[in-house]
Amino acid sequence: MRRLIVLLPLIIGVSIAAGVLLGSRIGHKSNDDSDENSFGKIKAVLSYVQANYVDSVNAEKLTDLTLEEMLQHLDPHSDYFTAEETKAMNEPLKGNFDGIGIEYNFVRDTLVVMAVIPGGPSEKAGLQTGDRIVRANDTLIVGKNAGEDFIRKKLRGPKGTKVTVKIKRPTKVAMFDVSITRGSIPIHSVEGSYMLNGEVGYVKLNRFAETSYDEFVNACDSLLKLGMKKIVLDLRGNGGGYLSAATSIADEFLSKGKMIVYTKGRMDGEEKSLATDKGNLENMPLVILVDENSASASEILAGAIQDNDRGEIVGRRTFGKGLVQEEKQLNDGSAFRLTIARYYTPTGRCIQKPYDKGLAAYEADEQNRYKHGEFVNADSIKFPDSLKFKTPGGKIVYGGGGIMPDLFVPLDTSEGSKFLNDLFYKDIFTLWSLDYVQKNKGELLKLGLSKFRTNFVVSDAMVNELIAIGGKNGVEKNEAQLFRSIVLVRKYMKAAIARNVWGSAGYLQIWNQDDTFLHAALSTFKK
Repeated sequence: MRRLIVLLPLIIGVSIAAGVLLGSRIGHKSNDDSDENSFGKIKAVLSYVQANYVDSVNAEKLTDLTLEEMLQHLDPHSDYFTAEETKAMNEPLKGNFDGIGIEYNFVRDTLVVMAVIPGGPSEKAGLQTGDRIVRANDTLIVGKNAGEDFIRKKLRGPKGTKVTVKIKRPTKVAMFDVSITRGSIPIHSVEGSYMLNGEVGYVKLNRFAETSYDEFVNACDSLLKLGMKKIVLDLRGNGGGYLSAATSIADEFLSKGKMIVYTKGRMDGEEKSLATDKGNLENMPLVILVDENSASASEILAGAIQDNDRGEIVGRRTFGKGLVQEEKQLNDGSAFRLTIARYYTPTGRCIQKPYDKGLAAYEADEQNRYKHGEFVNADSIKFPDSLKFKTPGGKIVYGGGGIMPDLFVPLDTSEGSKFLNDLFYKDIFTLWSLDYVQKNKGELLKLGLSKFRTNFVVSDAMVNELIAIGGKNGVEKNEAQLFRSIVLVRKYMKAAIARNVWGSAGYLQIWNQDDTFLHAALSTFKK
């Protein structure tokens, strides 16, 4: 599974690759005779296969496989990507794309609109949350065609072009057509920001893209006007992105001259990134939340804060991505990323986890951490003394495998159950919430997110409705497991309503209620 991690001074984290330097297009020339012999050998074999193999072969596909296999044998984050993969991979980091402007889920192989982006093409055309899109330009997009790649090809397209979609709306008997003119759709890095209490602000950052720094500054400016005196920066699940975005955000918290990160490579030597005097949050108490899916650029930011004794890191050990990739585009639009350096935190830590046992073992690391009990017990994490470092303030930190938080937060499995998982993975919460919001959206909007967060209670009758929908869709009620998971069931239900009415920002405010990470963060401020 490919993870985002880039250092770009492009750093893409656990789903691409953290540490990517975008470069120029390249051909096939080399000034080294031995290199030319090696390239000639590869070309000769591919040419012979194409000319003489017993069956016809796809030369382009064979070349792609050769490049991918070659690069993946170097390290887990050097890789080759087709033109389509390259475009899809880099799109989230650019801050926008051309499309129709919806957030969607697949519910029973049908595309369901979960949110309509305000001011976007779909809102202007009249699409609503809960609409089912069954055709795009007369092409059926349900059943076997309900896949991410297929949907992207049918709904996305150049700005100004049109697509006609056939809509099934729960409140209407007959399906109807809607013509949508595609436009430029923003991709936000700040998933949500709000005040946790009278003085603590909260910002959730889901990636480090071209627009991330500006989004972060704007969010903080708004929170400062609301009285923010302390800040929680949530990097849980943030797989990385552009290095420049990570260093710019770190610069907001660090005083002039402080080390943020440095890289060392065989060809380019050592390059340092130091804080400037532009930071507006240099004296604000800070807690950063991380988990096992925080990678690359997230780890650079967390490492800079931890190593400079500037704030507290709360959560679980991060992914462990300390390699820098340079991206090179080929003439056909495909690209490859090659590891050219390692990055180091200010104390000199390289937090890259080992990859000497192969790609399969590397990708199984998170599962192995879980099996070994690391997610529930900090004592299960063992670091060798040879990887021990000390911050200026005397704090002991470790390299060689992610950022270990200052305050560990265990994974809570006490309320989980198979029944809850079945409800979630069969989209029962989505089905129920779409129906509920369709009937009650006016009252919910009138109530407002703030009062909804504090006053709205999921009733027993609502839970029974959910269970009934589950029964109709193959999720058999289990009384014992429902009793065990009832708190989480109600939380999922309330959060699903908030997402359908107020988007991801609303969802966050509900989901974060009684969150153990945030409780730990707030207790850290008190200390």
